[in-house]
Amino acid sequence: MNKLELQKMANEVRKGIITGVHAAKAGHPGGSLSAAEVFTYLYFEEMNIDPKDPKNPDRDRFVLSKGHTAPGLYSALANRGYFPVEDLLTLRHIGSHLQGHPCIAHTPGVDMSSGSLGQGISAAVGMALSAKLREKSYRVYTLLGDGEIQEGQVWEAAMFAGHKKLDNLVVIVDNNGLQIDGSVEEVCSPYPIGEKFEAFGFHVISVEDGNDFDQLHDAFEEAKATKGVPTAIVMKTVKGKGVSFMENQVGWHGKAPNDEEYKIAMEDLKKVEEALCQK
Repeated sequence: MNKLELQKMANEVRKGIITGVHAAKAGHPGGSLSAAEVFTYLYFEEMNIDPKDPKNPDRDRFVLSKGHTAPGLYSALANRGYFPVEDLLTLRHIGSHLQGHPCIAHTPGVDMSSGSLGQGISAAVGMALSAKLREKSYRVYTLLGDGEIQEGQVWEAAMFAGHKKLDNLVVIVDNNGLQIDGSVEEVCSPYPIGEKFEAFGFHVISVEDGNDFDQLHDAFEEAKATKGVPTAIVMKTVKGKGVSFMENQVGWHGKAPNDEEYKIAMEDLKKVEEALCQK
C-alpha cells in the first residue's frame, strides 16, 4: 500500500473501533484509536501474514500486550480479511468470537490471548526465542501501552530479550501519555522510556509522531536492519486520535460513546475520509 491507501485504511480501522465499542456499550476506544496507524501498518504493510492461512507456522506474529485495546486489533483483522467487518458489531456480546480481550481460541488472526497487563511481552519474547531455537525466520511484534510498562514483568521480559539477543523481536510502546487514572507521568512515571530499554540491551527508535506513516515506515525499516539485539520503537501518539472530543481526554480510556457521541465521531471520521479522497 502507498501512504494514501494506508491513511484511508487507518480511517476505516477507526470507524471499526467506534462502531464496535458503541455496539458493545463498553470497551476501550482511546488507546485503540491512538494505535490505529501502527495496527494498519503492521497488518497491511509490515508483517508476513495471510488471512487465508492464519496458522501458517512461518508467519510473523503479533501480540497485543495492551489487550484492552482489542477493538483496534479486531478492526485491523476484519479489514485485512480474517473475518467479516460486520462481526465488529458483535464486540463483547454473548456468543461472539470478539471478546473484550483477545482470545487465541476464538478469533482468527489472534496469535496470543492477552489482557493481564505486562504478560503479552513475555509471550512475545517466548515466541521470538522459539524462532531462534528452531532456526525460523519469522519476526515477532508486540504493542505495549505506556501505562502498561509500569508493570515489573515488562522489564523482566526486556532483560531476557536483551540477554538472548532476540533481533527478531520488535517491542512497540504506544506513548500516548494517558492511562486509566490520569497521565502516566502523574500516576507512576515510566520516563525516560527509551533509556530503560537501552539499559536492557535494546536498540531504541524514537518516533516523534506515531500517527504518521512516513515515520512508522522509517522506524520499522530500521528495526529490520538491526542485527544482534532486539528493537524497541517508542512512538508518541494522541490518545483518541481522529475523534474530536476524544483526543487527549483521559475519560475516553475505557468508555463507550452514546448514540449522539457515536454520530459525532462517525461524522469526524467521514470528514477525514472525504479529505483523503480529494488527495
